Amino acid sequence: MKKLINDPRSVVEESLQGFGQAHPELVTVNPDPIFVTRKDAPVNGKVGLVSGGGSGHEPLHAGFVGRGMLDAAVPGAVFTSPTPDQILPATLAVDSGAGVVHIVKNYTGDVLNFETAAELSEAEGVNVRTVLVNDDVAVEDSLYTAGRRGVGGTVLVEKIAGAAAERGDDLDAVAAIGERVNSNVRTMGVALTACTVPHAGKPSFDLAEDEIEIGIGIHGEPGRHRIAMEKADGITERLLEPVLSDLGITSGEKVLLFVNGMGGTPLSELYIVYRRAAKVLADRGAAVERSLVGNYITSLEMQGCSISVLRLDDELTELWDAPVHTAALRWGV
Repeated sequence: MKKLINDPRSVVEESLQGFGQAHPELVTVNPDPIFVTRKDAPVNGKVGLVSGGGSGHEPLHAGFVGRGMLDAAVPGAVFTSPTPDQILPATLAVDSGAGVVHIVKNYTGDVLNFETAAELSEAEGVNVRTVLVNDDVAVEDSLYTAGRRGVGGTVLVEKIAGAAAERGDDLDAVAAIGERVNSNVRTMGVALTACTVPHAGKPSFDLAEDEIEIGIGIHGEPGRHRIAMEKADGITERLLEPVLSDLGITSGEKVLLFVNGMGGTPLSELYIVYRRAAKVLADRGAAVERSLVGNYITSLEMQGCSISVLRLDDELTELWDAPVHTAALRWGV
């Protein structure tokens, strides 16, 4: 294992220290318990947005803390859920009296710990709503979750719900927007190589040189099937077809196409995938109105990608276009 780390036990702490030092105008990093808030939190009269999960998926979630997106992010250890005693103070720190929305990826530990923190927050007088993200079409159940996993669609939920909160929507309206995004987005991913968790010191699963894993999760969980390596266009179609089938995209619809890198894939390759995916959508008569390409929800240094498609309407498009200013996503400001 070759990694730019000092001690596997201090990876998250030291990484967040550097993150806070690099972006002091955007965020404040609370050291104990660890969580990240936007610099101006709480914002008077605004619904707060809190998300989190295991580290190793950077820039998710801390990289999306800032104007127009998250008010706080709660990082756990690598691939390990954050605890309620982190989530609770993060929730309290961003509550301005308008309530807080928790955006939670559908992994058992995340769900249970955010649920506990929500109950504790309510006891402190904070109104909490929860949006559960479960956009992965690859498998129904895995070692980490009951039902579909929350993967690439999480970024889109956070951006669009964040814009709704920024424009002044109330608590129930922000949660409803988040749920609407989740209902209209689907994702599927592929691994060309496994990743190595720092404290494990070895790859999380074994792939032969000529094999790829279709339908993996962001923790390296097994997918639908393992196949021989093939050309980019073929892999793209294998990922996109189940997404479009599950969504039921028809001719004339407008979509956002999101090609996400898993951490170790060059941007040049992601654009090759985007090119084919856009062609498939065009052939179906769907209009790609918005796009996002890059490493936004990763799995350490895994080589591979995921494809997400979001069905758009006028309001979701407007909220996507709204200004955002975070370390990892910025436009309109």
